[in-house]
Amino acid sequence: MNDMILHLVLIFLLILFALLSIELKDLTKAILSFSIFSIFLAIIFYILGAPYVAVFQLAIYAGAVTVLFLAVMHTIKRRRIE
Repeated sequence: MNDMILHLVLIFLLILFALLSIELKDLTKAILSFSIFSIFLAIIFYILGAPYVAVFQLAIYAGAVTVLFLAVMHTIKRRRIE
């Protein structure tokens, strides 16, 4: 019963942060929501018994892609100022 509640809470948070990352107008907050979404997805992968997929999810999406998005956003802001 506790596992079912945990799964439902994780799925709810996953959907919530996925929608926030799409709907937020502020790009920094959208990128942060995407990062949190990736972390919840990695937790779900780990609970489902796929620890390697969870580690790659954390390393690539929550880490590398988030840093890439932040770097692109920083570059775009710099070009607008010039």
